[in-house]
Amino acid sequence: MSSAAVLAALSLSACSNGSSSSSSSNNSNKKASLTLWVDTEQVGYYKSIVKDFHKKYPNISVKVTQSPNGSANAKTDVGKDASKAADVFEVPNDQLGQMANAGYINPLSPSDTKKIKSDYVAQAYKGVTWKGKVYAYPYAQQADTIYYNKSKLSANDVKDWNTLTSKGVVATDFTNAYTMWPIFFSAGTKLYGDNGEDLKGSTFNSQNGVNALTWIAKQKSNKGVMQTSNALNQLKKGNADAIMDGPWNAANIKKILGKNFGVAKYPMVTVGGKKAQLEAFLGIEGFAVNSHTSNAKAASQLAAYITNKKSQLIAHKEAGQIPVLKSAVASSAVKSDPVAEAVIEMSKSGNSVLQPKLPQMATFWDGAAPLISGAYDGKIKASQYKAQLAKFDKKISKK
Repeated sequence: MSSAAVLAALSLSACSNGSSSSSSSNNSNKKASLTLWVDTEQVGYYKSIVKDFHKKYPNISVKVTQSPNGSANAKTDVGKDASKAADVFEVPNDQLGQMANAGYINPLSPSDTKKIKSDYVAQAYKGVTWKGKVYAYPYAQQADTIYYNKSKLSANDVKDWNTLTSKGVVATDFTNAYTMWPIFFSAGTKLYGDNGEDLKGSTFNSQNGVNALTWIAKQKSNKGVMQTSNALNQLKKGNADAIMDGPWNAANIKKILGKNFGVAKYPMVTVGGKKAQLEAFLGIEGFAVNSHTSNAKAASQLAAYITNKKSQLIAHKEAGQIPVLKSAVASSAVKSDPVAEAVIEMSKSGNSVLQPKLPQMATFWDGAAPLISGAYDGKIKASQYKAQLAKFDKKISKK
């Protein structure tokens, strides 16, 4: 899951060994012992993937264990003492900038960088690139979609927010910036510029930003919108007919809805008097190599292997992860998956915005949630919108 609730950025700086994760260094027959950090629910199937890896690289032993506080907190866990962190660890793309700047991770080798650029979908390559260099091996793409009860709502009903909320009830969380901030994109604003790396490039301190907050505030009186911190439970109870959620919850939603399971890309919304596509954040999940590892080549081989086609399809089968390797995306298993189809549609330009990788994203997540919830519950008045947006823009634009 993407790091919408990540902890505040650490100021700790670590020393880099200055070399890339080169797959041309060291002896390929050298024995090595590695540790791999993954999320708790992933441990089982990554142990299986690692068994296959060991068959190809018998001299490399790998211990698969859960991340101390989950991949969403990778930079915090590694930052406590990078020398004691795993050799390879899972990380969402919005943390790569800070981790690279702190020296926790190094750029990939030229050959691995070239392969990722050519063999992976463009957004995945872009998602793991920071200041022109690739810092992780991508394996999954994540974007929220609409999940709905087909006995209550039709495919046409969920194409527009007005229809969706007049014919049914959608449960969502206005305290979750990952889910709700993208209304600002639909309103025509940018976060850190066109490429997500321009510190002074945000444009939400504008009338378009005010329009976004106005839309959010109006949802408080929309009877077809339910504020909840547990939308899944509301869907299960039958109090909600649709929810906004990511592929990580698809399996649970299928169990709840059974034959009435429906999924689609986000609906159109009317914001600022204009009809626009409701957008989402696009997150790229990847595996990075610890710059402090004493087995850089072996660690790079492991990271590359656990993100290959076979491994991505295992992650898709076991946990509903949506692949990013072109050959895996084109597989029958992915093409026949309606959730994957919806997420891949959402990943297209105009439907989502790639999560920025600037270190200041930690500050953004901390401040965006109270801004959104404040507008929704009325604690921030319409007359205060412009001032609050200006204050927030200044806060997240500091070096």
